[in-house]
Amino acid sequence: MTQFIAQNLAPIMFAGLIVFLLFGFPVAFSLGACGLFFGIVGIELGVLPESLLQALPLRIFGIMQNDTLLAIPFFTLMGLILERSGMAEDLLDTIGQLFGPIRGGLALAVIFVGALLAATTGVVAASVISMGLISLPIMLRYGYDRRLASGVIAASGTLAQIIPPSLVLIVLADQLGRSVGDMYKGAFIPGFMLTGIYAAYVIGVAIFKPQWAPALPLEARSIREDNGKTGLPSLGVLTLISAGVAIYLGENWSRVTAWWTDGRVTTAPTDETIVVSLCAGVMLAFVIAVVNKVLRIGLLSRMAERVTFVLIPPLLLIFLVLGTIFLGIATPTEGGAMGALGALVMAVARGRLSFQLLKQALNTTTKLASFVVFILIGSTFFSLVFQGVDGPRWVEHLLTSLPGGQLGFLIVVNLLIFFLAFFLDFFELSFIVVPLIGPVAEKLGIDLIWFGVLLGVNMQTSFMHPPFGFALFYLRSVAPEKEYIDKVTRKPIAPVTTMQIYWGAVPFVLIQVMMVGLIIAFPGIVSRDKEEKIDLDKVKIEMPTDMPGAAPGSDPFAAPPQPDASGAAANDPLAPAPLTSSEDEDKKMQDLFGSGKK
Repeated sequence: MTQFIAQNLAPIMFAGLIVFLLFGFPVAFSLGACGLFFGIVGIELGVLPESLLQALPLRIFGIMQNDTLLAIPFFTLMGLILERSGMAEDLLDTIGQLFGPIRGGLALAVIFVGALLAATTGVVAASVISMGLISLPIMLRYGYDRRLASGVIAASGTLAQIIPPSLVLIVLADQLGRSVGDMYKGAFIPGFMLTGIYAAYVIGVAIFKPQWAPALPLEARSIREDNGKTGLPSLGVLTLISAGVAIYLGENWSRVTAWWTDGRVTTAPTDETIVVSLCAGVMLAFVIAVVNKVLRIGLLSRMAERVTFVLIPPLLLIFLVLGTIFLGIATPTEGGAMGALGALVMAVARGRLSFQLLKQALNTTTKLASFVVFILIGSTFFSLVFQGVDGPRWVEHLLTSLPGGQLGFLIVVNLLIFFLAFFLDFFELSFIVVPLIGPVAEKLGIDLIWFGVLLGVNMQTSFMHPPFGFALFYLRSVAPEKEYIDKVTRKPIAPVTTMQIYWGAVPFVLIQVMMVGLIIAFPGIVSRDKEEKIDLDKVKIEMPTDMPGAAPGSDPFAAPPQPDASGAAANDPLAPAPLTSSEDEDKKMQDLFGSGKK
């Protein structure tokens, strides 16, 4: 029995961790306790040396010295300040008025604002709670289906999982040993593709189930001109001008970059081109709006001005954070610091920064950072002992022996992540599962940036799984549980039930699973700077066959002809007179390099 345990300590240890988690203990302490228990068992059985545990303090100090993890509190603080300074409320109100005249407009506004909040906050809880408090009462007021409304809000909030600056991408990059900036670049296009698929679903619902997503009534559209017109034509013209400038710059960005690269025209990365082009278009719209407002020219309608001044600050903050990272100006940690500072400046500019707001944001940020660090310490203890009992080799043999090669590995791993997400959140999955499967993926030849983005999209479902999805819990906490009287229409509004929230999440979970399949089927979706790879097996080194001063076709490494007793080279009747040692050295240097000693 003892021998069996000693030979199979790795799988027993993994099963023991599952038992610890099923008992309901906190994940950080479950990891640490499991590592400590099996570390003692391994030492007693002679499987582990006692000196192994002496490496634990060094590993913990390594966690404290990890600069990458500093980005987590910075981005968290930025998101909390923006969320509590009223930016989400202004965005939802303005975009809701913009899209209100069309069916499903409010749901589209929630998706659009969810993507913007994801690109500025990176915090799921902040996005879901903000949109639940602000947009859910409006959607219920005007007759939206409760399942559609709750599903859209929960799903849009989870976009913060995959759209940079996502916290899960930071953790995945750290666990996979890759750059956070590269992980952000890889997730850029998939994140906005997922946003587009959400919007397409809402449009489909509005077409086939119009009663589920009605348009805003005329009396609810408050941003109008004095003559009653919507003012949308001037906004359309401004959008076309800005988009035209952005597209033109995007098509010619490679030529622009040639100005500071000595005239060399190179192909710019896609993510860099998109960020710079969007920034140029946004800045142009902002300048036009400011000039119009200051000089009172009257070129823009109220809707155009309102949309511009509400959208520009978060878009500029996105460029400040992501643009500097993508352009290589700042590291993700430095980008997070600039984002936190930018959020403080925006809150001051809005006149909404108070000591109480700052205190709440710092308190929540400290709690989340401490939560992450404790899980990381527990997972470090577990992984140290797990590696000591050859756990990674056991996992490698288990996964590499699957049929189907890379595809079989990807299918099994994604199914495992999908089902574990019913019980664990993305932090726990990142610290427990990813360190085990990452080395196997690398050994199978899978690009770890692509693999990390794939896992990030899959882990997004952990927030949407009924009945344990955290986004559903966040929405449940702000959704009405009892019938109430609407403050605008003065009509009774029925509550939102928990089952309605669960059923509303199901279509969006299926969309997320479909996105996982798209990334596997079309790996090019994950944008990545092309790296020139050198195959060492095909490298050839050719040595010159002729050396200066040597006869053509002769062996360049052959010994020189030896002079005979008379001082002449053998078989050479025209040989020169013998040289002294110094003259001989000068002659060799001149023959080889074209010049003698200096």
